[in-house]
This record gives sequence, structure tokens and C-alpha cells, in this order.
Amino acid sequence: ADSNCGRVFVNRSLAMEKIKCFGFDMDYTLAVYKSPEYESLGFDLTVERLVSIGYPQELLGFVYDPTFPTRGLVFDTMYGNLLKVDAYGNILVCAHGFIFLPDTRELYPNKFIQRDDTERFYILNTLFNLPETYLLACLVDFFSNCDRYSSCETGFKDGDLFMSFKSMFQDVRDAVDWVHFKGTLKEKTVENLEKYVVKDAKLPLLLSRMNEVAKVFLATNSDYKYTDKIMTYLFDFPHGPKHGTPHRPWQSYFDLILVDARKPLFFGEGTVLRQVDTTTGRLKIGTYTGPLQHGIVYSGGSSDIMCDLLGAKGKDILYIGDHIFGDILKSKKRQGWRTFLVIPELAQELHVWTDKSSLFEELQGLDIFLKVTHDMDMCYGMMGSLFRSGSRQTLFASQVMRYADLYAASFINLLYYPFSYLFRAAHVLVRTHTHKHRAGLFIQKPSCVLQPTQESSYLATACSCFFLEVCC
Repeated sequence: ADSNCGRVFVNRSLAMEKIKCFGFDMDYTLAVYKSPEYESLGFDLTVERLVSIGYPQELLGFVYDPTFPTRGLVFDTMYGNLLKVDAYGNILVCAHGFIFLPDTRELYPNKFIQRDDTERFYILNTLFNLPETYLLACLVDFFSNCDRYSSCETGFKDGDLFMSFKSMFQDVRDAVDWVHFKGTLKEKTVENLEKYVVKDAKLPLLLSRMNEVAKVFLATNSDYKYTDKIMTYLFDFPHGPKHGTPHRPWQSYFDLILVDARKPLFFGEGTVLRQVDTTTGRLKIGTYTGPLQHGIVYSGGSSDIMCDLLGAKGKDILYIGDHIFGDILKSKKRQGWRTFLVIPELAQELHVWTDKSSLFEELQGLDIFLKVTHDMDMCYGMMGSLFRSGSRQTLFASQVMRYADLYAASFINLLYYPFSYLFRAAHVLVRTHTHKHRAGLFIQKPSCVLQPTQESSYLATACSCFFLEVCC
């Protein structure tokens, strides 16, 4: 499994030699936050915020459990349910608090939701959403089992007071935003970087190699002061890109540094491009109108302005990020950038595939298909795999296939490929279903097919069954 965790997977072919600019997000991409420590911190601070605005003191006893939440769940603000759905809105799993509902037809007659009803359904798609996903389940469970409250279909009553699931959800959203933008999350992270941030000695080496063949830029929504502290820590080694080479400041690895990007707005109309005074962290007055200058830190702007500064077109840029909406979808749809999605959970998904391969052999006995499928799902956590439920692909998986050209557990995996490499997707004339795995396992494939080649590892071929198309 370890060797496959170093792979880069492919949805659409990409010739690395055509890439003229490599772009990076910072949070959860360059700066990988340690799990579950970082999520626990965000969870605790959000709970404290809710209590400070009037929620019961008992909430302070909540402890974050990383085995429950997974990304890509949908919260139904009408009924208070966490839903795992496929690309079309069909419900795969439904949980009310920590109770998994076996029959959802009374609430969802067609076991289906209108995903475009964004007033009612909220997609918890990002790694930053994991703490609030668990918190929403905690709150529903708490109020459902608290004697002071009586449960209603759309919320809870306490005497003459009614709290809807929608208002509870909005309180959680507001609390999360407060913690991130006004609270102490960043301050506490910076105070203990070793506890919360992963440091990888291969990072300077990868970026220095990228510097040799293309321009490299950073575009983050974080402010300069926080960015500087995080990036200084990530590049805090006694040596440079290699042992024996002198240490270089983090700014030297980037041709363009842009903070306060306000993605996804950045990929549309954007904001005014300004220059940061790096000694104070404050913005200089006026709009920046000059050429690209090494060492200058920019604030705001837009992807169009950035392309002009870099002298690059959309297809020249490979943008690497973790946020499927803010980074990947918008950069792909609005700008035509090539996209690389970082999916840290992929390492665990690959591990389960190899470690639990014996369970797949049991699938040949159709009478125990449902039991073994459930056992497999539980190997990933209480809400199952990020990419599938049984043999059905999740909404998250379909979004990865649609918008990410490449994806991997870490962008560091690019270090294992030459910059002349052609990431080649499988050639598929008609998307079909097949019931025969080349190793003889009875595993139903979703709507994507990998054509096995001599270069395909066994695991890569196996992963295509429930995963996405993989590089050959």
C-alpha cells in the first residue's frame, strides 16, 4: 500500500512538459494539518463559541471523534439529517445524529434529494468541514436525548421556544466562520506548529525542481502574517533543497506570492490587486499596476490578473489544491486551468483496499454480499468510504472525476515523476459496466473503466473498480 500511496491518479491525460506554471494553495495542500489534532482544535473552539452565544454548557463535554465524519456528506437543514448521496442525489446513507436510519422513504419518498436546492441542502465538502460535520451530529443527538427538549420533525421544542434544524445549522456555520476569521484558531495553530502542521523535508526539493522547468506561484486565502509563519515553518530546515546546500527563505521558491485571494471569487471578477508591506503585514494603499517582481507579495486580485503577471494562459497552469469547489471546480470551469486535487484520505482508502482484500474474495458468495459490503464500508469509518457506498459512487467521487485532471494523497507524489512525464488516462470509447476483475474477483465497476496495461499495478487496477481512472 505504501508504494501506491505515492502514485498520482489520472482522470484526463496531462503532459507535464506543457506546464509553464505550477500553482499551490496553502491550507491543507502545502500546509498539511495533522489529523485528528487540528480538527479537534477547530471542534473545541466551535463548541466554546456556541456555548458563549447561549447553547447548553453540557456541550463542553463533547469530544471530537475522527471515525465518524467523512467529507462530501450533505446536511439536510429541514430534517437535521446527514446524507451520503451519489452524483444524482440518490441517498446512499442517512444518519439522524448517530442513528442510521434504515428506511428513509417517509422523509424522502424517492430516496432522492434535489442537490441544487442549496437553501435546504448544504454540502460539507472540505477538510475544514470535518469538525462541523461531527458537531452537527453531536447536536442532533444531544437535543434528541435531552429531557428538556421534545423532538419535532423539523427541530426541537423547549416549552414555548422552538429551535429548527435550520437555525441550529446556521448557528454552527456562523460559529465556524467566527473561529476561523475572528477567533483563536490561527493563533493557537501558530503557537504549536509541531502539534498541528506536518513538515516534509521533500517540499523544498520538489519546489526547487519545479523552479528549474516552470514558474511557481502561491495563491492562498490566508492573510500574509499567518501565511508567513506557516511557510517559514514548512521550510525551516538547516539545509536547502538538498543536504549540503544552503538554507533558502520560503519566498525564494515562488515567482509570485498572493495572499487574501478570496477564492472562489478570485476565479471570477476577483478583487483589487494590492501590495503587502512584508515588514508590517499591512496593505499598501492603491492598486498595484506594475509588472511581476520577485519578492513582492500581492493581496487580492483575480486569476486573470495573475495570468497576465505570469504571462501564462489557462492550459499552461497546473493548479494544486485540496478544495474541490474553491480550488478545483472554479479554476477548471472559469479559467481552464489544469487541476491536481490533493485527497489525504486516499492513503487510508488504498490501505483498506490492500489490507482487507480477503473480504473482496467473499463477495463471490452472493448470499453474503450485503454483509461483506457493510463490513468493507466500516473499515473506512462509520460513514464509510469517501468514494463509494457499496458499489455505488459518491457525489464526492463524481466531482473528483469531473473536475480534477490528476489527484493523489499528496502533491509530494509529483516528486516521483519526471517533468517530461505524460500522465495518460485510459482510452474509453463507451463507458460500460463489467463484472469481471482481471484477478478474478467479483467486483462491480462504476461508470469508468481502466484498460490494464503492463505498467498498471494490481492495486491500481483494483482501485479503478471503486475509484476513478488511474494513471497507466
